[in-house]
Parts: sequence; structure tokens; C-alpha cells
Amino acid sequence: MMVSIRYKSFFLGIILTSLTWAVILYLSSKLNNNQLFHGINSEKNAKWRLRPRIDNMHRIAQVDTLGLESKEQRLKNNFIIKKKNLDRETNLIDGNDFDYDSRVSKTTPKYKQDNDQKAKLLNSSDLVHLGMINSPHDQRIKDEGYKKHAFNLLISDRLGYRRLVPYTPHPLCKNQIYSPNLPKASIIICFYNEAWSTLLRMVYSVLDRTPDHLLHEIILVDDCSDDEKFREKLKFFIHTNLGSEKVKLLRIQNRAGLMRARVFGAQHASGEVLVFLDSHCEVNEVWLEPLLKRIQQNHTTVVCPIIDIINADTFEYVSSPIVRGGFNWGLHFKWDSVHPNQLRSKDDFIKPIESPTMAGGLFAINKHYFHKLGEYDQGMDIWGGENLEISFRIWMCGGSLEIIPCSRVGHVFRRRRPYGSPEGEDTLTYNSLRVAHVWMDEYIENFFKVRPDARDKKYGDVSSRVELRKNLKCKSFDWYMTSIYPELGPPQIKTNLSAKKASLAKFKKSVKEWKYATAEILFRYQIQLTGTDLCIESEDDVTTKGSLLILQKCASIKRQLWYETAKHDVRLAQLLCLDAGEQFPRLSKCHEMGGSQDWRHADTVNSPIYNTAAGLCLGCHRAVAGEYILLSICSQSESRKWNLLFHPLP
Repeated sequence: MMVSIRYKSFFLGIILTSLTWAVILYLSSKLNNNQLFHGINSEKNAKWRLRPRIDNMHRIAQVDTLGLESKEQRLKNNFIIKKKNLDRETNLIDGNDFDYDSRVSKTTPKYKQDNDQKAKLLNSSDLVHLGMINSPHDQRIKDEGYKKHAFNLLISDRLGYRRLVPYTPHPLCKNQIYSPNLPKASIIICFYNEAWSTLLRMVYSVLDRTPDHLLHEIILVDDCSDDEKFREKLKFFIHTNLGSEKVKLLRIQNRAGLMRARVFGAQHASGEVLVFLDSHCEVNEVWLEPLLKRIQQNHTTVVCPIIDIINADTFEYVSSPIVRGGFNWGLHFKWDSVHPNQLRSKDDFIKPIESPTMAGGLFAINKHYFHKLGEYDQGMDIWGGENLEISFRIWMCGGSLEIIPCSRVGHVFRRRRPYGSPEGEDTLTYNSLRVAHVWMDEYIENFFKVRPDARDKKYGDVSSRVELRKNLKCKSFDWYMTSIYPELGPPQIKTNLSAKKASLAKFKKSVKEWKYATAEILFRYQIQLTGTDLCIESEDDVTTKGSLLILQKCASIKRQLWYETAKHDVRLAQLLCLDAGEQFPRLSKCHEMGGSQDWRHADTVNSPIYNTAAGLCLGCHRAVAGEYILLSICSQSESRKWNLLFHPLP
């Protein structure tokens, strides 16, 4: 009897033990949800590298993906709705095949054929993800593109030769009616070492969005680009793919610079109106008609479109506000706000606006008036100052200069000019001195107060331009300052140092307050590594600039709560921004300028997080607590996918 009881106890113990292990294994399987679970040893190995969390904030959030889905569905739906509103821009693209139109019917001009059949419709997120670096070859293209062109060549090449840009003029512009008898235009595009894809997208945008009866010709002027094969390749492409007599390619044998190249193009043009465009632009719908209408009304009116922004990092096309051109006493161009009194009613937003100066890259002018007015100062070198010179000359010599709001042209705004003068000269100062000595009369002293270093520098012979001013019977610069640009006061040079510092501190404070007041917060979430219970948090305190980022168990703490804004930056605890930096992303002061702080994700679950400037994705070497977050090529194993764990906005 005692033996029987002993065996029964033994077998009962075996059964209970087996059941206990079965339950443990089952719970472990459910908690890990077929994902990696890091044991006690890995936790201990990681903790020595971590900065200590505040004890009363150490509330570990156990993540159950099924429960999370139902709990956060409303927040995710809200994300989708807001994201759709942000991604209204669409881009119609086609491939870069060299024989793009070779198989198309010849019944219509080649450049008009098959415009939509091959196209793909991309939203803004798709456009941004064209910049993802998936191989070392992609990285080389991107790096070489920034070095040679100062923009993201990888995206430009992938974008293709055609895309549909958003219509950015005021809706009332659609109601404008234009005469069928407007003057014909010669479009002059000068380029030097321009990127292939960017130049062709410029040409195609003009061909596709300009009425055929108004487009007299497109003249491409190659200002002696370094690549000798580029011209032959471009000539062959125009003949093979465009088949249009309207596109002409000219080449200057020796580097002439922007001003001489434009005069060279104008001398070969035969249209009634000359339209000068930069080589890295894209025109919008109904862009030319408003310019031609104004010139037809008055042939001495020189007109400029509103210049929309094409982001150099992402190639997104963004609308610009209505502004006018100005300058400072250093003879640098600047944008000025339009006086509120000029924009009181809706109709005011489509009326021409007088502008003291032009940016210079994009404008239209009657051909005969351009030559009568003296074209450009061909004594100027390469680039710089020509826009102010022609602006002063237009106003002082009987013409007028206007911004036409219903005309829009996108321009790639680069952070630097990727080329200089052949001998390394300071052409901007040289050209500015020519402007000052010919046109500014006694006001030249204001220039020298700002630029005392320029007083004794050479500026060449300006006698022919002085004679031109005399023959055109131009007004004085004092008249210009009084009648056209009275807003510009005398230069302020001497300032008490302590007052200057106090003013600077006040300005910085106001800027900081403005930035945080205007940055619209869209979402609040944690960033969870897919397949784990690990989230991204700061290694140091949320206020520490330069802090690296690590993986740690998901917890409802400040170090893990990210705020995404309408500027596409991601702010930790609404304080510092996630910045791409170099290999390791880190926390930096928010600048709201995109670039290294512009982050994109296509979805809220199992999605890569991509930086537009770096072209790389967030990742890590190992999915363990304490592992540092890094940037990696998006197709490599170190690149990871992430879930956004939404929290209601406070």
C-alpha cells in the first residue's frame, strides 16, 4: 500500500511538472509572437552601457500586437487621413529609355506622343522614396551628384523626364482668358555642366505645357560644358526622341558666363518675346500666357513668374508665396514681402505686382526692347550682379518690372553654386562694382560702407555702359530709391556691441518661440522595432544635444515619445530633433529646413524610416536592448522596419 501511494505521488508529480512546462512554453510563445526574445544574459550585458532611467518613469509597457491593433486603430486612421492631405502632390513620371518614342506613331510631334500611356502616378511619399540608397552604386551617384550639381542626382535620374507638378497659382487664374493672338516666344536656356535628367525634364516641361502656337523655339545654349560627349549625346537625343525643329542646340567654344551666353542665345532667337529660364527648372500649367499677355499690353514691361521651390534633396515641388524682389547695400538680391494693402481682395492675388528687382534666372522681355535696352553688360564675368544691373536699367530707363502671380515656374534651389569662375576670381564683387559705378551715382558710398574692401578693386572698363545710360536718357538712382524702392534705408554699420548682443539674443529667443509656436504637431508615437518589444530612445537625457539613440524595452517615458510635425521632422519630447548626422543619427536642435531632419515612412506598421538627405534608413546591427541606432543602406540587413505605437496628443 505504501509503495502504491509512493508511485502515485511520483506519477502525479511528473504530470504536474509536464503541465507546468507546457503552460510556460505556451505563454512564452504567445508573448514573443514568433519573434526573438532576449534572455537575462543579454539584458545584463546591455545595461552597463545605458544611462540610468528615472525610477518613477520606469514603467515597462508590455506590447501585445493584437491588443495594440484594436486600441490604436483610431489613431492610425487619423494618421492615414492626415498623411493623405500632406501627400496631395502627385508626380507623373516615365522611364529614361533613350529610345522612348521610337516605337510611337508619327502622326503627332514626337514630344507630345505617349505622354500618359507609360506614366505612373506617384504621391509625395513615393517621390521621396525614390531617393532610397539600395547599393554602393546608388551611394556613389548621390555623392557625385551633390558634389557636381549640389542636388540629389539619384532622385532626379529616377524621376524621369516628365512628371505632373501640382497646380500652384491662385484658383482665380483658371478663369483668365487669353487671346489666341499672343506673341510667339523663344525660350532661351543656358547651361554649364547641367545634369542630364534635370535638363531634359526642363525641356519636356516646356514642350508639354506650352501651347504649340505660342512656342516659337527652345534654344539650348551650352556654355562650353566640360564633358565633350555631352553635346553629341544631347544632339542625338533631340534628333531621335524629340524630332522637333523647335528645339535648337548651340554651343559656345570658350566659357562665356551667363550674361554673354544669354546674349548669344538672344542673337540667334527669332521669336517676338524672349523668355530666359535656368536649366534646372520645371514650368507649371498655363505658365507662358500670363507673361505674354502683359508684354503684349506694354512692350516695355519686363515680367517674371512666381518662382516655386523644387527641393534640392527630394525634388518635391512646393508652392511659393507672392513676394517681390529687393536688395541690400552689399548688392545682394533678397526677397521682400508684398505690402498687405496690395493683397486685400482675392482679385489682388492674380494682379501684376511691381518689383524693384528680379531674381534674374527667369523672366520674359520683348526681343526688340531687350536689344534697345542694352541686352546684358557683357563686361561682366560668369555670374553675379547681372540681375540687379538689368533691374536698375529697366526702371531708370523708362521700363517697368513686374511679378505675374498666375505664371509659376519651379526652380531647384541649391544650397551652393556648384561651379566657380575658370581662374577662381571673385566675379560677384567684380560685377557688383560695375553695377555700382554705372548706375548708383552718389549712393555708391552706401555700397562701400558695407564693402570697404571693394573700394580699390578693379572692375574693368565701363565707359560703354555709361554711354548707354546717357543715350537712353535714364533717370537718377536717387529717383529709383525715392520712387521704386523707398523701403531700403541707409546702411547700419556701427552698433554698440552690448546692444548688438542683446538684440541678437532677443532675436534668437523670438525665433525659437516662433518655431515652436508654428510647428504643427501631427502625431505622437513610440518607434518600435518590428518583431520585438524594443523601442528607440535617447541614450542621454531628452535635453542633451548630440545624444545617440539606442534600443530599449518599450516604455511610456519621455525618452521614447516622438512628435512628428508637418515639416516632417521628428522631435523627442517636443525638444530636440532626430538628425541623420553621419553614420549614427543623434539629437540636434530643430531647424525646420528639411534635409538631415526630414524623415519619411510609408506606413505605421512594418515600415522603414528613411531620411531624405542621407538617402538611408534607420537600422541596427542586432535586435537587442542597448544596441545603437545607425543609418544603413535601405536594402541591407542592418536596415530595419518599424512600428509606430501611437499615443493621443496632449
